[in-house]
Amino acid sequence: MSIFGALLFSFTLLIPDLSFGKAHPRVKAHEALAKQLKIMTIGEGQIQESFRIPARVELDQQHVARIGASVTGRIIQTTALLGQDVNKGEQLAMLNSNELAEAQSAFLKTSSQAQLKQLIVNRAQRLLDNGVIATANIQERTAALEEAKIDLRTATDHLRALGMSNNDLSELSKHKIIHSMLPITASIQGTIVERNVTVGQVIQPADALFTIANLSHVWIVAELPEQQSSWAHEGDAAEVSIAALPDAKLTGTLNYVADMINPSTRTLTVRMDLPNPQRNLKPNMLANLIIRKQGVQERILPDSAVTRLNNSDYVFKVLANNEFELTPVELGPRHDNVRPIIKGLQVGDKVVIEGGFHLNNELQSKKPN
Repeated sequence: MSIFGALLFSFTLLIPDLSFGKAHPRVKAHEALAKQLKIMTIGEGQIQESFRIPARVELDQQHVARIGASVTGRIIQTTALLGQDVNKGEQLAMLNSNELAEAQSAFLKTSSQAQLKQLIVNRAQRLLDNGVIATANIQERTAALEEAKIDLRTATDHLRALGMSNNDLSELSKHKIIHSMLPITASIQGTIVERNVTVGQVIQPADALFTIANLSHVWIVAELPEQQSSWAHEGDAAEVSIAALPDAKLTGTLNYVADMINPSTRTLTVRMDLPNPQRNLKPNMLANLIIRKQGVQERILPDSAVTRLNNSDYVFKVLANNEFELTPVELGPRHDNVRPIIKGLQVGDKVVIEGGFHLNNELQSKKPN
């Protein structure tokens, strides 16, 4: 041992038994070293248990729209590109549809018939007022008018279903000009994240041409094993870590916990919502979701205070006059570098939390060969 080390330490070995309830080895530190040690008084605190599960970043499905056409036709123009930001109502493509033209033609015909039958009823009413025709005649013509109005309402609803607005219908009724072109427009504001259309493509109403998503919020979705399903409740605190964003600290609460176990995977779907103003969180990124449970008050000890000897845990307990006792402790599982104290220390005891390594080295060097 060096002269410097001899000046710093003096050591007294009482009984070489490190079991609970026995006298334990002590080491007395010189004042210069004692000032370098960091001491903590044992107190109570909360330890939150946590459970980490693989997760993924997904689109917020409450802010996603899949855009298609309401009528069969051929794409003659596309203006929207993948990744483009669009506003609600903005044109994405133009469709040419014979079906739309035929529906407009049917509308104009039924509209003309309804107008003609209205004129017939008006004329019959004047004749009835002058006693020229009987009441039965006007009743028959009124019934024909009602049938024409029903046909007109049906034709109107059909055009609305095909994507024509009330303003479009007014223009059609006024000018009697058939337009087979139908614009495909964005139904929400967001970013085009999928584009499945080209010029010349014939499309059906069931085809999804564009997907628009608002990326300012995303979901973190994970599958919790059935055995741990009791861990998750709506409102539980959660944390997300993403390998691609190591410096990001993402915290929140669970806003969805499924009511049923997936029978194929035996897992429970859980989800949290995260703001994404900078759009750093990309859908389909891999992540880890950490679910935390509210802890109870108990004695706790920083992990830095623990010294491992012969597969057991010890701490250096502070005595009087710069003397320290190597004390065995029984500790619970580690949580965020803190461990609960099961046995060996009481509230108010003082222990070394930094510098125990040097004390242990001196203790080991004093052991008899």
